[in-house]
Parts: sequence; structure tokens; C-alpha cells
Amino acid sequence: MTTILLARHGETDWNRDGIWQGWADPPLNETGRAQARDLAEQLRHVPFDAVYASDLKRAHETAEIVAAAHGVPVVADPGLREIDVGSWSGLTRAEIEERFPGGERPDGETRDEHATRVLAAVERIARDHPDGRILLVTHGGTMRALHGHVSDEPAHPVANCGVLELHFRDDRLGLPMS
Repeated sequence: MTTILLARHGETDWNRDGIWQGWADPPLNETGRAQARDLAEQLRHVPFDAVYASDLKRAHETAEIVAAAHGVPVVADPGLREIDVGSWSGLTRAEIEERFPGGERPDGETRDEHATRVLAAVERIARDHPDGRILLVTHGGTMRALHGHVSDEPAHPVANCGVLELHFRDDRLGLPMS
């Protein structure tokens, strides 16, 4: 069994201001860096065989901060990216409602396309680390997509630097056994 710790990146100015990011690439702000340092402290005594991160700055920088204490390099993987929100990127919810009445996105990825992409990436990474413990630093939408794959329970918003544990056993991704 492979243990997977999924962590959401720290805060960016766009998170703080309610702006949709998608594949846009704003860096962490000072609050986000502090959140990443807190996560590093929280996970200080948890050994990792590998650390992977979305290739977007906010996730990769969070992973670098957490991985530094472990001496494990961070591998950037674009398969772990947030959903591509297309024309919604850089807009607030109010701006989206004004520009796109009915809430339909004209471009970007569908939720199913996003879920298929991230599930394939996580399964590929897990297969590369049988019986290991890996940290994947990614995005809120990506974590919700993976949660939706393993559980029928509603996925709640994930706080910046929030963590979800998953297990990969018998070639299937699932929640830890209780």
C-alpha cells in the first residue's frame, strides 16, 4: 500500500481576493509562505519517500518549503495542476456572473476532464512508489476531484495547506481504512 498525503498550496493574493486562478500562475504571498512553514512543522516527523507538486508556482513553492526539512527533492508534475478555468481565470465570482450569465464556462477543462487527468497522474506516481509514503502538493479543485473519486461524501472546501490522506492499494485509490 502506498500512502499519499495531498496538501493544498499556501495562500496567494488571488486566493485572498477571491479571484479564480486555474492555470494562472501567481506566487504565494507572505501568508501563504507562513502557512507552508506551518505545514512543514506539522509534517516534520512524517517521513516521505518522494515529494511531487503541480508545476504552478503556488504549489511548487509550498512543496519546496515542506520538503526542505526532509531533504527530498520536489518533482514538478503538470498532471497535478488545478482545473483549467479558461476565460474565468483572473475574474471574481461577481465578474464571472456578469460576463457569463448562466454560469457556463465557454472554454477550459470540464470537471470530468480534470478529474481524469489528475487521477491518472496520482495513480502513475503511486505506482512508481509501491509501499511508500509520498507528499503531493496541489490545488483545492484537484483535491476535491480526487475526494469525489474515493468518496460519496460531499467534498468541502479545502483550506490553504489543508491535508487529505489517501491510500493506493490493489491498483485502486481510496480513503484510509478506519
